[in-house]
Amino acid sequence: MLESNTSTALVSRSGIARGVEITLATLVTLVALAWCVGLHTKLGFMLFPEQFYAFSYGIGLALLFVRFPAKEGAERQNVPWYDIVLAVASIAAGIYTAIHFPRLTAQSSGMPIDGLIVSSVFILATMEGTRRAVGLTLVIIVGLLGAYVLMGDLVPGAMKLHKTEATTIILYLGLDTNSLLGVMLEIATTVVVAFVLMGQLLARSGGAGFFNDFAIALMGRFRGGAAKIAVLGSSIFGMISGIAVANAVAVGIVTIPLMIKSGMPKKLAAAVEACASNGGQLMPPVMGAVAFVMADFLQIPYREVAIAAIIPSVLYYAALFIQSDLEAARYGFGKVPKEDIPKAGPVIMRGAIWITPFVVLVGAMFWYNWEPEVSAILACVSIIVLGFTIGYGGKRMTLQDIGKSIFESGVSVCEILVVCGAGGFILGLFQVSGLAFAFSAYLVQMGGENLLLLLILCAFVNILLGMGLPTLGVYVMLAILVAPALVKVGVPALAAHMFILYFGMMSLITPPVATAAAVAATIAGAPQMATGWTAMRFGWTAYIVPFLFVYSPAMLMRGTWLEIGTVMTTCLAGIWFISAAMTGYFVRVLPGPIRAGFVAAGVLLLLPFQGSDWFIWTNIAGAVIGAILFTMEVRANRAATAKDASIKAYGAP
Repeated sequence: MLESNTSTALVSRSGIARGVEITLATLVTLVALAWCVGLHTKLGFMLFPEQFYAFSYGIGLALLFVRFPAKEGAERQNVPWYDIVLAVASIAAGIYTAIHFPRLTAQSSGMPIDGLIVSSVFILATMEGTRRAVGLTLVIIVGLLGAYVLMGDLVPGAMKLHKTEATTIILYLGLDTNSLLGVMLEIATTVVVAFVLMGQLLARSGGAGFFNDFAIALMGRFRGGAAKIAVLGSSIFGMISGIAVANAVAVGIVTIPLMIKSGMPKKLAAAVEACASNGGQLMPPVMGAVAFVMADFLQIPYREVAIAAIIPSVLYYAALFIQSDLEAARYGFGKVPKEDIPKAGPVIMRGAIWITPFVVLVGAMFWYNWEPEVSAILACVSIIVLGFTIGYGGKRMTLQDIGKSIFESGVSVCEILVVCGAGGFILGLFQVSGLAFAFSAYLVQMGGENLLLLLILCAFVNILLGMGLPTLGVYVMLAILVAPALVKVGVPALAAHMFILYFGMMSLITPPVATAAAVAATIAGAPQMATGWTAMRFGWTAYIVPFLFVYSPAMLMRGTWLEIGTVMTTCLAGIWFISAAMTGYFVRVLPGPIRAGFVAAGVLLLLPFQGSDWFIWTNIAGAVIGAILFTMEVRANRAATAKDASIKAYGAP
């Protein structure tokens, strides 16, 4: 890194740069909120959405270069000259595009030189920002795709593309509504900002404290209580956050020390929290940014995506809860110490009012059909009112808390913005070249229109890409490449995209990157790689459940209430039996043959009865085997308990 100690080359982050950072982060948030509520139209300004996207993106890029150093892990004491240049160029490109977008897009066929310049700035700044935010993997993928699009006309066979000039690609990527200035930035600059702000306000108003205390009061007295607190607390926090890393930090800082204190190994404690935090991307009503992108891809209201995610998210967290209980029972992880458990009654009495923001959010989105970002802003207003008037735990919200929430929201969003920018480039490269159609046709041809083969291939690609990409990046690529192939062989569009989302979110607990696992491991003081592998084992259901709802529409709330109830019951029972087999414990330590029987019962129960006429018989067989094993184990455990009691009472014979 080129650095200098001269005042002309560096700006002290504690002085001017700190003020610039605060200003940019605040602007990212406030400009987004103003756009969401239509302030520009009320003031008489008629703007293209792309003008707003370009302006917000330029600010977000500049913030990233001011805040994050070029070298990963380096301390940011000063801002070097080259980061100042990148920040200024990003803002300039954003402002210029916002002002001249109508002319630039009208003259795009003539390759305007100023359009090529601002597009080049966006491309270079986005690639460098992506490298700093999420590493080289996404940068390499975009680069390889760009090279293939340039030379795809030379490739023989089904993957041959039409000739595309470099200048056309540059202009398309930076200014077209199907690329950078499209759906990805639309979601990031509106919906994501509103919901991130909601989470920040909840954390500083007392609401997050109530939900933490509620989870501890509810679960702390049970075996493995600390792990169950992590699962419950992260699921609640995930309902309004949807950001796995933020979830891991906010909840894990409380739950991970509790789990370690109860006797759980550090890597397992970190893995439990990583898995629980990761599931927030599936948890309605907010889910993650990917869910909003999915709704736009499918051209359906967001509420349909949220409703479809209910059963998959319940199954995911139920599996984590079951495994937490079984692990605690087998290895003797204790309860949370009494002195650390608040009484449930007073907690509920003091904090039940904090359910109000959720009621406001859900009511606005699902009852009044408001846009998600406007609903989130209304929920933010309710949080501020409650924070100022009621608070929690003897603390009320201040104006400084609101200011910090606005600032931290901007900081959090700048990383999401740059990933969305790279995702927009991926969209653009597929669109400008016809690569998406060619690859989808090739997949169908290679799979011989075999659904299971295509699903396995999709799962493999998800996991492979997930080793270095955020969920959003994985989803965008596979929504374009794989989803059309799945739809072509008969998978409903919503199921195909949910399949991709479910596997894509595993990127955050899949080594070697495993961002959520790495954050949790840092809090626990555990090895990051070992935590990642443990998290994969603990979150095993995420590798199985997606296959089930492709064959069973009832899992996505598509069917009669009887079908939905049946599939929910059989899946929960199947997950319970397989989790017991994996842990090696049910009501006692399981012998090897009994363990195999539990696996068989679980697999038979998980087979979706809607997928085939004879699967209903496998479900019945699994239920019978499971009932027999359940009875045998309960009786064996009672006999062993009675024998131990007899020995204690009368001594060994």
